[in-house]
Amino acid sequence: MYCKILAKVKPIFVLLSVFFILFSCNDSDKEAKEIAAIPMDLKISRFDREFAASGEKGLPGLRKMYPYLFPAPDSVWIAKMKDSLQIELFQEVGNAFHSFKDEEEGLVQLFKHIKYYFPDYKVPKVITVTNDVDYNNRIILTDSLLFISLDNYLGSEHKYYGGFQRYIAQSLDRNFMISDVASSFAKQVVPRPRDRTYLARMIYFGKELYLKDKLMPNAEDRRKIGYSQEDVEWAIANEEPIWRNFIENEYLYSTDNKLNQRFLEPAPFSKFGLELDNESPGRLGRYIGWQIVRAFMENNKVSMMQLMPMPADEIFKKSNYKPRN
Repeated sequence: MYCKILAKVKPIFVLLSVFFILFSCNDSDKEAKEIAAIPMDLKISRFDREFAASGEKGLPGLRKMYPYLFPAPDSVWIAKMKDSLQIELFQEVGNAFHSFKDEEEGLVQLFKHIKYYFPDYKVPKVITVTNDVDYNNRIILTDSLLFISLDNYLGSEHKYYGGFQRYIAQSLDRNFMISDVASSFAKQVVPRPRDRTYLARMIYFGKELYLKDKLMPNAEDRRKIGYSQEDVEWAIANEEPIWRNFIENEYLYSTDNKLNQRFLEPAPFSKFGLELDNESPGRLGRYIGWQIVRAFMENNKVSMMQLMPMPADEIFKKSNYKPRN
């Protein structure tokens, strides 16, 4: 009797599965077409090249065009033009970014996705600069301007990055540029957590990374989080023991700031206090927060705008998150 019932139910289940898959695909196709149709007139100025080619006589013209980039007197900029190290830096950047076509297309796609989810957003003017390899300020996004410091995207093996720790150098690659811009935008729209719990901080970064899922749908996860492929594979393979460690040590509702340093802030590895530490990538708390937010969005009908202000505890409880084994 049971087998007869099952035989009848199974075809229905298959049909329903096919229906939902087709419905989901059609919905995704419709969304992709709507995003592609969004008009985008992105203005990009290559200040780095203009400054390198201008010479002392061209300085007044540059100052007039970019007054916000010239707080110092002309003598400072003239000295910079003549400095041998600066001249070399301009050459290195010019060689690496002789063309900005691929990056421009990536930015256009990113801002189209931003406009789709945040229609009132005003797309900034893009200005490429150099900043003496200050990787902490490689992207600066204001209400109307986006500054991209190209000397921070010359490739992880570049000689300028030889003194940096590996986890920093690996992110100084043009493949992470669009992701870095998306991160700067995310910081503008994802509210800072109201409480000091470790869970709230994890979910905060999880929201940022989930937002990048939507803004960069064709990008690999490693580019979104700034990992190597090996780092991503390690996180996937160890997701269950990572989560078990967090639960067993009662970290979720802890307000110990040291947890931020151990699992959330950029670092060469995460600090469990175990032998496996040196094998792990840093920021695994962000990775777990990402998976929690992903699970929540899969299991709940919530828009992007509704997700942003939602409390971390509510997201966690409604996510039904279960780590991969």
